[in-house]
Amino acid sequence: MEPADPRDHGALTPDGRYLIVSGRRWRATDPAIPEPLRQELVNELMAARRLVRTDPQAARPRVRDAKVALGERGDPWWKPTPDGRRERLAAAMRALLWHRRPDATICPSDAARVAGGDAWRSLMTAAREVAGELSRQGVLTVRQHGVDVDAATAVGPVRLARGPGW
Repeated sequence: MEPADPRDHGALTPDGRYLIVSGRRWRATDPAIPEPLRQELVNELMAARRLVRTDPQAARPRVRDAKVALGERGDPWWKPTPDGRRERLAAAMRALLWHRRPDATICPSDAARVAGGDAWRSLMTAAREVAGELSRQGVLTVRQHGVDVDAATAVGPVRLARGPGW
């Protein structure tokens, strides 16, 4: 096989689902992800990849979360299953929280916008359920007005933060 041309940035297949780079096919990023969130996830992916050199054990789950959130791993973004969407919601929550300051929060709608594109509102119930599951695992904390709450019983907007088991 010929060495890869560093100038070959690839071309999308006609259906937009794959990127061909130096003869290899890679799954393309979900084009429905809003640009600011897509860029944040790409930045997290690059930060996690840089971490592979110094702490591969910590880096690998971060790389996987960023790639699943971007739609490059897991269920194909053009044909998601309910379990695949939940996996992508959880990966998006973790990746966004990794990328932001340790004390920062995200809205569950950020993860829904990543996994659902324009149809994100239909994923809000699932996003809150996934947040509740991650909260019970200690991965994140669900907050309302700065106070920890149960995602299942909270009414109104909530925020997600890194949990005690982060």
